[in-house]
Amino acid sequence: MTTYNLPVDYDKLPQRERRVVREQYIKEQNNLCMHCGEDLFEEPPERITEKTIRWDMFPPGFLNYPIHLQHDHFTGLTEGAAHAYCNAVMWQYHGK
Repeated sequence: MTTYNLPVDYDKLPQRERRVVREQYIKEQNNLCMHCGEDLFEEPPERITEKTIRWDMFPPGFLNYPIHLQHDHFTGLTEGAAHAYCNAVMWQYHGK
């Protein structure tokens, strides 16, 4: 399995490599979400899911994958693995 020197430029990664990078972050983060700090293989905590999300801001199918590869939309650099809902919160509330 390929190991990357993180962070990497998200926009330059082919789709299949994004999966590999996401899995590397999951492992390096000990299966914890970079945003809420909770287990990525469980639902995000209520303090996250109680936030109102404007789903019209997000592409169709945004929640189809429960774990996302978070990246900074200004620099393009990956930041870590996050619950899909946490990713939506970061995007909508923090501009990430």
